[in-house]
Amino acid sequence: MYTIKTLNAISPVGLAKLPPHLFEVDSDAAEPQGILVRSADLHDMPLPDSLLAIARAGAGTNNIPIDKCTAAGIVVFNTPGANANAVAELVVGALVAGSRNIPDAVNWAQGLKGSPTLAKDVEKGKKQFVGPELRGKVLGVIGLGAIGAKVANAAVALGMEVLGYDPYISIDAAWSLSRSVQHCVSLADMLPRCDYLTIHVPYMPSTKHTINAQTLNMCKDGVRVLNFARGELVDAAAMLAALENGKAAQYFCDFPSEELLGVKGVYCTPHLGASTPESETNCAVMAAAELSDYLKNGNISHSVNLPDVSQPRAGGRRVCVIHKNEPGVISAITGVLTSASLNIENMVNKSRRDVAYTMIDVTGNLDPALAGKLAAAGSVIRVRIL
Repeated sequence: MYTIKTLNAISPVGLAKLPPHLFEVDSDAAEPQGILVRSADLHDMPLPDSLLAIARAGAGTNNIPIDKCTAAGIVVFNTPGANANAVAELVVGALVAGSRNIPDAVNWAQGLKGSPTLAKDVEKGKKQFVGPELRGKVLGVIGLGAIGAKVANAAVALGMEVLGYDPYISIDAAWSLSRSVQHCVSLADMLPRCDYLTIHVPYMPSTKHTINAQTLNMCKDGVRVLNFARGELVDAAAMLAALENGKAAQYFCDFPSEELLGVKGVYCTPHLGASTPESETNCAVMAAAELSDYLKNGNISHSVNLPDVSQPRAGGRRVCVIHKNEPGVISAITGVLTSASLNIENMVNKSRRDVAYTMIDVTGNLDPALAGKLAAAGSVIRVRIL
């Protein structure tokens, strides 16, 4: 029986993927083997020795101490793509709403309540909210993962010319793209052509302020920028300066901050990207499935700190070892198994930077002391025998 601690309200559809005869779900558990979390901050939370895995029902993991988890042999999962449709729909909605100045128009129309000349006021005032159609305009998409690809394809369907930039595009993402999306080899190639610009890359040190003074200066005058990925991807000071000098006409983002609020041309939504019932359910189902498969079978998929490793069970017992990615570790592990007279049926090893994961199916009489012997093999972080 595995104990799963929930740190936020998790969709019941997701929790149903954890059958009660194998999993106990307890929000107050002191020594859980797994944690399901959405937005709760784990950085200051003690991580019990019992903890084997954390599954984030969402894509971002900035609320989880990744380095600390890796050092302790705790696998951290996320759910890439589970909320892609929700975010992509919001981006397309913002694209239309921003281009047609709908937020300002709605606010203005609300002020007409009680006017005795309402119809005349409407006809006279509407000209101040005239905005361009999307058809025939150029949209630049930075990042062509699950969300970026959906946005790009939707924009093509709206009749836009779509340019895409992603030096790390996956094969699956490339296959999902419309053939009408034009690939750009650099931002310098793409930005001068864009009427609209949207960014869909993960936030990390190398992507911080991807949109900055230099990249904005490459854009057309009057470019409209959308950011529904992470606030830190856009240099707010540079964005405000671009709005002030006319380089940018509009900034529509999902991450309100003090300096952005109340500024003409800036439209902030309160982090609504994944805020749909469908998205929350999809993320919860995916997170629960990842957690279940790892705890029961040792398989890892969509981890942010360990390599993805998965293989069918071959009978017998499964030995799972998280270890440093150093020479001699695998031979030490197999040496312990050989000394224990165990036969290796299947074996897979993959690494991710400084850490590696080795999963071995063995047959034979398994000594209860085997886990301790493997842990003492050197450079081993965590051992599980299933």
